[in-house]
Amino acid sequence: MEFQFTAEDQQFRQEVRAFIKANWGESGSGGGGEVDDLETHQRTRAFEKRLAERGWLTMAWPNEYGGQGASHIRQMIFREECAYFGAPGSGGQGINMIGPCIMVHGTEDQKQRFLPPIASAEVMWCQGFSEPGSGSDLASLQTRATLDGDDYVINGQKIWTSGAQFADYIHVLARTDPDAPKHRGITYFLLDMKSPGISVRPIVQMHGRSGFNETFFDNVRVPRSNVLGEANRGWYAAATTLDFERSGVSVFAAGKKLLEELTDFCRDTTIGGVRLAEKPGVRAQLAELAIEHEVGRLIAYRVSWMQGAGKIPNYEASMSKLYGSELRQRLAQAGVNMMGLYGGLWEGTRWAPLDAKLQVSYVGSVSSTIAAGTSEVQRNIMATRGLGLPRG
Repeated sequence: MEFQFTAEDQQFRQEVRAFIKANWGESGSGGGGEVDDLETHQRTRAFEKRLAERGWLTMAWPNEYGGQGASHIRQMIFREECAYFGAPGSGGQGINMIGPCIMVHGTEDQKQRFLPPIASAEVMWCQGFSEPGSGSDLASLQTRATLDGDDYVINGQKIWTSGAQFADYIHVLARTDPDAPKHRGITYFLLDMKSPGISVRPIVQMHGRSGFNETFFDNVRVPRSNVLGEANRGWYAAATTLDFERSGVSVFAAGKKLLEELTDFCRDTTIGGVRLAEKPGVRAQLAELAIEHEVGRLIAYRVSWMQGAGKIPNYEASMSKLYGSELRQRLAQAGVNMMGLYGGLWEGTRWAPLDAKLQVSYVGSVSSTIAAGTSEVQRNIMATRGLGLPRG
């Protein structure tokens, strides 16, 4: 087995790294999660437009839709470098979710209307799936859409809508046949966020950020031409995934950068007359975290390799998500504890180590084992589909 990247891929990595340093910087991730301030949002959008000009934003998309048809490994390298330096590079919902769905289920008119602006970073999308009280049972959604002439009229509420305060469009699941079984009777809609009747209310989280939002729909009209796929079969359209890069490598790359900063802090900091890096417990914990991040990186590489080989990752992707979200929590907890009482200081405090990156991550990572599929859901997938264990 060859663990080395090709010379071309190595050269591409250096090219990406140089571009990020010149156009974004190399400060690493602040651990804060979603963008919630206008200045950072505008900087992010400007950077993504520069990526789009180079064809990197949608490099794994087919050529006919504005991509480069790049390999999964090449896409993974790009994502890894962006995450390591804390630069935006995923493209958000437009690149990773709704764009691929439109390619598969969209009409030709929808492809022409929606895909080019995504590829050129002209628009930003958000997702209207989760609802209050639904938990992991997304199919229990209660937002309704009623046909009225050539329009559907949508009423209801969505929650955890990342970036809704900045988004241009939202892709929404709504129930159009209340009498059908819950996985049926759901329709997939593409909505302009400027549509009358849409309102957004930020949710302030424990770490003070408000990247998540509640989104309300009050008699919002959407034309039938904006239904994605078949009416009443939106659940199956939403489940569509393409063989684009979704290895989870970003979590491990960002964590590696934060771990390096924590290690440097321990080398340079003396508490009680002893350098932190000389304490056996601290050294052992740093070594363990370094090993775990390397393991996580290889798990993510495996997913990308499978995609590149024409295989469909299933439980392997769940392994990456589960391991990454729990490792993020372990890293933050270890770092805050190593800092002692300084670990309780928050952003903007003079004596907060590493600009309180680990403190923010400690609070912000609480939801990481819940969002995008709980750890329990991931373990069930690994048990049934990976180990072949029975359900129930």
